[in-house]
Amino acid sequence: MNTEQNDYLDLVTVHVAHGMLQAMVIRGALESAGIPVMLSYESVGPVVGITINRLGEVEVMVPAEWEDEARSLLEAEPRKGEIFSVPQGAASEE
Repeated sequence: MNTEQNDYLDLVTVHVAHGMLQAMVIRGALESAGIPVMLSYESVGPVVGITINRLGEVEVMVPAEWEDEARSLLEAEPRKGEIFSVPQGAASEE
């Protein structure tokens, strides 16, 4: 991950997913709430499809001004009867 680029764009990591599938679910939840999202990962991770050390980790990043709203959404309890939810404990896995 390029730290210089993150400073320029003022992005904040709100979750570190263990694999692309989990990251895409979280990205979808955030984007459906109108929060812009960027995923940061090693390019070989999705190709190999395994998580070893940081190889399969995917950082879910949002602009700093959206951080509070994104974290609130990730920490929210699913509504009764809701079939889609963010994985439990997602906001605490930085």
